[in-house]
This record gives sequence, structure tokens and C-alpha cells, in this order.
Amino acid sequence: MNPLFRARRAGIVLAGLALLLGPALPAAAQDFPVKGKPLRIVVGFTAGGGTDAQARIVAQKLGELLGTSVIVDNKPGASTMLAASEVARAAPDGHTLLYAPSSTMAQNPHTLSQVPYDPFKDFTPITMGGRGPLVLSMNAGLPVANVRELVAYVKARPGTVSYASFGAGTSSHIYGEAFVQKTGLDAVHIPYKGGSDAAKDLIGGRVQYMFDSASSAVIAAGTGKVKILAVAAPARIAALPEVPTLAEEGVAGLDLPSWLGFYGPARMPAPVVAKLNAALAQVLALPAVRDFYRNGGYEAGATTPAEFADITRATYERWGDMVRQVGLAKQ
Repeated sequence: MNPLFRARRAGIVLAGLALLLGPALPAAAQDFPVKGKPLRIVVGFTAGGGTDAQARIVAQKLGELLGTSVIVDNKPGASTMLAASEVARAAPDGHTLLYAPSSTMAQNPHTLSQVPYDPFKDFTPITMGGRGPLVLSMNAGLPVANVRELVAYVKARPGTVSYASFGAGTSSHIYGEAFVQKTGLDAVHIPYKGGSDAAKDLIGGRVQYMFDSASSAVIAAGTGKVKILAVAAPARIAALPEVPTLAEEGVAGLDLPSWLGFYGPARMPAPVVAKLNAALAQVLALPAVRDFYRNGGYEAGATTPAEFADITRATYERWGDMVRQVGLAKQ
């Protein structure tokens, strides 16, 4: 199990029981959630995608645990910035949360010229929700079996092999460019307006490879027309135990953390943060939730708010280093 998820698990569970059941709660926690006022989890993607699906199973179980209605509100667009901005402007009462990928806080500020929020001043970290790296996928029609053979294949065809991305400046693009630089390839970048469009063309063979989210890649691989070659992570993941890391395949340095997590607006009362953290930790530990995440290529698991704040900062700094190394200008 990843150390991030194992750390303080016992403390989280005990704190959760005390906060949810104990009679001596501070007033802010006793009054939360407000009776008749639903919780809203804002997601920066359309309904039906992997992130949306994770948010919905968590919302269902969280509502059951807290005895209130929890709804998922889809606000897609602008690289998840529309959703993030809405939560940043919301009342800090715990009834509006953001479920966002690491790119929202750690990547956008480095790759986009107009980010309407500060990832550290405008939000309250609550807990990580799940870890799921990008993976290197290729069209199964290519006559190669692993990363080394893919590199040799592309090198033998300079300027003719194309790789897809979610769009210019996205994590998929940055990984793709870094992969090109580290392996000395001459490949053509084809940016799309989102991961689903890129994945469709990978399945159709109009592009040859791409760095895709684990959840999307698992679905694409299920068609038999896409093969997952490697995970961009420090270690293999439970959802894809047979797939090696890029480092195992001879490409080091492409192991940036990739995760999704829950944030609230800045200045949330500490007792409300603690109660939400405890409740979400219990939900994310449920076997049904853990299995749901794993089937989508992710590993579910909570952290403390302080740990999640540290993870956000560390990931932000690593993405900054990667963007500078690649030499990518802000879009």
C-alpha cells in the first residue's frame, strides 16, 4: 500500500468515530451539515467520465454516512478552472466541495497564463481521494510489444509517428514532450480538445500513442485496440500490476504524482474540516468504493488535511520543475 494512504490511518478512523458520534463536538461541527441544506461536490468534467463517476459513488456513501443529500455538480471547461473558481467563491461552510485532479492545483498555474485562483490561498485541503498516474498507451496495431520497441519504431520513422494529448499545455502534452526529449524521438504532437477525443483517435489508429489517464486507458484497452505499455509512477499500481513503470522500461524521471482530492473554499472552520475529513476517510475505506476506484485504474485512500496540503505543495513544485525542463510556454 502506498505510504501516503497508510500514514495515520488508525488515527483518521478513530478521529472519524469521535467526530461523527461523540457528544462533545465544537458548535461548528455539531451544526454541520445544516439540516435541509445539501452538500455539493463540484467536478470540472462532464457527467459520465471517470472523475465524475468517482465523485458520484463518494457522494452517495457520504450522504448515507452524514444523513444528508450530497449532489455532484458538473462544471466542465477551461481545464477545470471553472469548477475550481466556483468553489473558491463559495461560502466556507463545508457545503460546497471541489473534487479535482492534481493538475487543477499543481499544473495549471505553471502552464496557463490566466488562472483565476491561487491554489494555496483560495482553498482548504480536506483529503486526497485517490491516486492514479498517467499511463503510456499505444494503438495495438503497431508491431511493438514494449516501450523500448516503441522507441525504436518511432526512431526508425522520424517525423511520421504522431502522439495525442488532451490539449496543448495539459499533463498529457507535457509527459509526451518530456518522453520525446528523454528518448531522442522525432514525433508529431496532435493536441485534442479533451481526453475522450484523443482516446477515440488512438483506438481508431489515427494517432499512434499517447499519455492517457489510467481510467481512460483501461476502458480503451478493453476494446482490444489499445495496449497499455507503462505507468508514469514511481511504482507499479494495484489496478495494473502487470504493467511496468517507465523507469523499469529505461525512461527515468517521468513519475510525477497524479491524484484526485477534495478541497473546500479558504477559511473553512477547522471542526468542519475535521468532520469532513473523517467522513471521507471512512467512505474511501469502504470495500465497494475501493473496488470501484481500482476497476478504473486508481487506488482510493485518504490523508489528513495537513498531509494533503503538503502533497499539493510538493506536486506543484515538481510540475514546475518539469514544465521548465520541457521548456513549455504558458498557453
